[in-house]
Amino acid sequence: MDGTHMQIGEVAARTGLSLRTIRHYEETGLVVPSARSQGGFRLYTEADVARLMVIRRMKPLGFTLDQMRDLLEITDRLDAPADAGGSGGALPGGERAALLERLSTYEQAAAQQVDKLRVQLARAEDFAATLRARLDHADAPPGS
Repeated sequence: MDGTHMQIGEVAARTGLSLRTIRHYEETGLVVPSARSQGGFRLYTEADVARLMVIRRMKPLGFTLDQMRDLLEITDRLDAPADAGGSGGALPGGERAALLERLSTYEQAAAQQVDKLRVQLARAEDFAATLRARLDHADAPPGS
């Protein structure tokens, strides 16, 4: 290998995703290995790792596979260089505006989920503190 490609095991280690999960994302069309080795092993690039990290970050926020696919399509369209058959910065104004509006919708949904998670975390921390205080009280000598 020339150093620009990684096998699935290295990608799994770098992303914290299991081999099975990465294969599942491939089966559902969320990520496609950039190449195959002569032996047929999946080979990934830094761009593939970045794509998997987007997916990994969306998952705990409750986004569905279809939503992940849609967001990745949006970012692919916005990021595609004009000379590669993509539009990138050369997208027609209306199409670019529509993509940015869809992207904004995902940003808002992510921000709402983050707010919900903050509330859940605060409640969990309060509960843990209550249990800690209960234990501290139970450990105190009688009459203190």
